[in-house]
Amino acid sequence: MNIDSPRPDPGHLPGEEAARANFYALIGRLFYDFPDAGLLVAIGGVGENVSGADESGALLQTWRRLRDACRSADTGAFEQEYVALFISTGRALVSPYISGYAGGMAGDKRVVRLRQQLEEMGLTRRDAIFEVEDHISGLCDVMRFLIESNQPIAAQKRFFDEFIHPGAIVLCDAVESAEPAVFYKIVARFARVFFELENSAFAMET
Repeated sequence: MNIDSPRPDPGHLPGEEAARANFYALIGRLFYDFPDAGLLVAIGGVGENVSGADESGALLQTWRRLRDACRSADTGAFEQEYVALFISTGRALVSPYISGYAGGMAGDKRVVRLRQQLEEMGLTRRDAIFEVEDHISGLCDVMRFLIESNQPIAAQKRFFDEFIHPGAIVLCDAVESAEPAVFYKIVARFARVFFELENSAFAMET
């Protein structure tokens, strides 16, 4: 990930909170780079049910599609797809930077605000990482950190509302509608459902 955040021991977390942290970590990893063989095996080896997912709900359904896609994986094809979507010598087909999709504030001002927030949290961009801090993977890693370090729900909600939700759904839609997307269409659908559930859960806290 592109944010240098510590990894607190999540063993103290309730099952649902640990699942939230793991979902953020997984989404961040998949958007940061194409999955390697080890990650595909790990995802494909998960059983039918996952903690934090309603048996009849959309999250579990999209999770199962993602898991099944990893079980029938062609890592070479996944790499080609990732490059086609997110990497270009010119302008990438899909930008992984949230500020490009969020309205209400100029992108550069949003990044400045994000950097201020990260500094207040004691978080920095990793050395030798060139991605700007509003990369979706970095933002997911911050949310993972907030959950695992047992930060108040209000603090999690503030960060999510300001830096993730304004653009994450639109980003997922852009991936789903992009012509090269096959595996990443499944990733984006899973991420979209998860972000929508997070938004609904946070709204209930107000």
